[in-house]
Amino acid sequence: MKNWMQDRKLINTVSLALLMITVAAVGFLTYLKIITGITVPLIAIAASMAIASSIRIADQWEKAVVLRMGKFKRLRGPGPFLVIPVIDRVYKYIDQRVRVTDFQAEKALTKDTVPVNVDAVVYWMVWDAEKAALEVCRYKEAVAYLAQTGLRDTIGRHELADLLQNREKIAASLQESLDEYTNPWGITCQHVGIKDIIIPVNLANAMSKRAQAERERQARVILGTAETEIAEKFARASREYMDNPVALQLRGMNMLYEGLKEKGSLMIVPSSALETMNLGAVSGLTALADSRQAQAGGRVSNTVTGPDLEKTEAVEK
Repeated sequence: MKNWMQDRKLINTVSLALLMITVAAVGFLTYLKIITGITVPLIAIAASMAIASSIRIADQWEKAVVLRMGKFKRLRGPGPFLVIPVIDRVYKYIDQRVRVTDFQAEKALTKDTVPVNVDAVVYWMVWDAEKAALEVCRYKEAVAYLAQTGLRDTIGRHELADLLQNREKIAASLQESLDEYTNPWGITCQHVGIKDIIIPVNLANAMSKRAQAERERQARVILGTAETEIAEKFARASREYMDNPVALQLRGMNMLYEGLKEKGSLMIVPSSALETMNLGAVSGLTALADSRQAQAGGRVSNTVTGPDLEKTEAVEK
């Protein structure tokens, strides 16, 4: 009785429609008194029930495992098919679509003895319904337990850093391992994905502090490298200016021009630089030009004062 109850498609729409049509036809003929007595209606209903029980339907993604007197007979489906009542029975309908099974490993120890919780998922499918039905009893649970055991073994063979950095490689290795076990069952594991790796809170805080310290160290190293390069560039420039005073004076004039080309800007130049690069006369000429332009526009400029003003007046005379 238990085996018959497992056949979840014993009564399908076609069988039910056939029974209803038979009962309605027998009732109508009896009402019209074309059929008299009770023997013929009972025989017709019993025959329709036998025919209805022999009609089975498998969905597009299913294969039906048919047993005859307890022995494997054949695979049927998808679509409608017939079985011999009492002699044949459909043991199981095997779903051949890709399935998803979640599994996890709680407090599994890594190679460096760190407890972690890992959540993963495996995508698998039945490619041989006969093997899946005959080789393993509950293949769904078998795949889930096998994946969980394989995940624990994989965690134990890797350190925590490797587990965090190489998720894809570890998942691919686990997928190959599972596929070797499930292939004899007519099942293939297509892909394994690691969804999440949870580590202890104290260890996560320590790793965060370590990463922050490493970033600060790298920032200081980069800053020191930049200072070294700048010093090298300045040393090279000083050697060039030492052998070529004209270049130094032109550079000073360019710096002064860049500083004074904006209206209202203030530039402080050391007196040593004025004497070395003759910037006093240059600044005086620049200030005189600005003053004349301001007077032409109705403005008064007080930019030039002190020694620069005297040099400017001398140049003007």
